[in-house]
Amino acid sequence: QVQLVESGGGLVRPGGSLRLSCAASGSIYRLNVMGWHRQAPGKQRELVAAVTSTDITDYADNMKGRFTISRDNANNTLYLQMDKLKPEDTAVYYCNLFFRQFGQDYNYWGQGTPVTVSS
Repeated sequence: QVQLVESGGGLVRPGGSLRLSCAASGSIYRLNVMGWHRQAPGKQRELVAAVTSTDITDYADNMKGRFTISRDNANNTLYLQMDKLKPEDTAVYYCNLFFRQFGQDYNYWGQGTPVTVSS
């Protein structure tokens, strides 16, 4: 069984920065994709960024240049560095892990960490 635990969220002023972390534990196939998704009140969950175990990254267009996703495979930890934060970035941010092994899909989610951008 896999567990994902996010941390690092909080209150920040517009233009400020936060660094989110996601610690993964359990039986994780070495070839996988980890990512960050967010959900604002009254809106659908959306992809923020994702990174494969071989460090191929993908970002939503409006995140490029402000957010940076990275991972430490040795420690099973995922990060999201968020800079130049805007009020519209306010949301609960969720860590996700996906892998496929022997034809079966595995998809795991953390409980989320809230981010509030406000003056």
